[in-house]
Amino acid sequence: MDHSRTPVLEALAAYHAEQQTPFTPPGHKQHRGADPRVRAVMGDDVFRSDVLAISGLDDRTSSHSVLEHAQELMADAVGAEHTFFSTCGSSLSVKAAMLAVAGPHEKLLVGRDAHKSVVSGLVLAGIRPVWVEPQWDADRRMAHPPSADAFRAAFEEHPDARGALVTTPTPYGTCSDLTGIAEACHEYGVPLIVDEAWGAHLPFHPDLPTWAMDAGADVCVTSVHKMGSGLEQGSVFHLQGDLIDPTVLKSREDLLGTTSPSTLIYAALDGWRRQMVEHGRALYDAALALAGDVRARIEDIDGLHVHGRDDLCGPGRATDMDPLQIVIDVSELGTTGYRIADRLRRTHRVNLHLADHRRISAQLTHADDENSAERLLAALRDVPAQAPHLRPAPEVEVPEPAELRLEQVMLPRDAYFGRVEQVPWEKAVGRVSAEMLTPYPPGIPAALPGERLNEAALRYLRSGVDAGMVVPDGADPEVRTVRVTVEDRSGS
Repeated sequence: MDHSRTPVLEALAAYHAEQQTPFTPPGHKQHRGADPRVRAVMGDDVFRSDVLAISGLDDRTSSHSVLEHAQELMADAVGAEHTFFSTCGSSLSVKAAMLAVAGPHEKLLVGRDAHKSVVSGLVLAGIRPVWVEPQWDADRRMAHPPSADAFRAAFEEHPDARGALVTTPTPYGTCSDLTGIAEACHEYGVPLIVDEAWGAHLPFHPDLPTWAMDAGADVCVTSVHKMGSGLEQGSVFHLQGDLIDPTVLKSREDLLGTTSPSTLIYAALDGWRRQMVEHGRALYDAALALAGDVRARIEDIDGLHVHGRDDLCGPGRATDMDPLQIVIDVSELGTTGYRIADRLRRTHRVNLHLADHRRISAQLTHADDENSAERLLAALRDVPAQAPHLRPAPEVEVPEPAELRLEQVMLPRDAYFGRVEQVPWEKAVGRVSAEMLTPYPPGIPAALPGERLNEAALRYLRSGVDAGMVVPDGADPEVRTVRVTVEDRSGS
């Protein structure tokens, strides 16, 4: 296929060249109706490119197949059989994939380190999750994706599961054995869904971890806005094989998606595909070299340790890692990643990818260069001198994995939509959660609807919030109260 072509961008250019006059949404009418104060910040071109996909980029019947051709080019670029664009982020795309595989009360094997969007999919579909445990590094207090053996064991216990879902890379950049997990799924004749939101770049360089389609996954969801050149909410999901009908997958996306997709997002996805096909190898040659240099220079800073493959990969840990995720252990400095991240934003105007009780993380992409790297390094060199001012930090009471693993006693859907009440967190011990409680980022729920809460998990969240953790999806983000189900204790 001719990857110099960009159907969406070309249609947008033609729309402008033909000086078409819209009597359709959007109501700003090519920026003319937008407040001049808004235009001064955002620029006129944002509004000029914000046109309808139908009766805008294409005609009323979509006879030019603009979007269809752009998706075919994307599929060809990465070696998938089908590709679908989403302007609602991978949070929607992963739900669509789940609904294409399992329905109400059917089982789906799911890594328990799944993103909150996966849990939302369980709630919406009424799917019965069979949780597969992540691998736990007790020394570094860090979870890695579940092993292929863990998925095999889950299939042996639940041979009626309709498929499996695994998240890889994690927000920390660690990767699972996708080939082994795909083989386990296919032995049972069911599909593998990969939430590869952090891996849109993986197909474009051989020194990056193996991407889902090459590993044999059936459907793969990627967030192009995370590691690629897409705009926020720009996502694609790729499909191969015959275990999921592409018309069913498209129907599920249509069920959840917007009828007013953003052509800005479509255009950025289209242009990113061309950029990667034509220049991806060279761009990631440079990005990987820069990441190696940055890692080495951070390691020379007192009190900071950069996690590498020796730390994160091996038996009982991750299979691989993305070197562009610079994960830094700060525990030697006697403070938390939360406090360091806040300090770097205040004093250096540097925003980090994520922070937790003992780590910070900086995400590099093909867009970074020596200038941006030096900004990061200059900020990090200041950390040891500032650490005494960030002590003592409130302690986060991180429980052992067995304590943090909560029993699923109700379907997530039933707990979420059932009778609920709000109680003080101390009185929530032993009760069934009716909400997600998710430290964000990275967005992996510590408790989710249908799980029975224990004191260890609640103390972790409460102490975490006091230390700087953000739990945005709780009815009470301070976790002083918790939304729980009203259980029938009458015995009837």
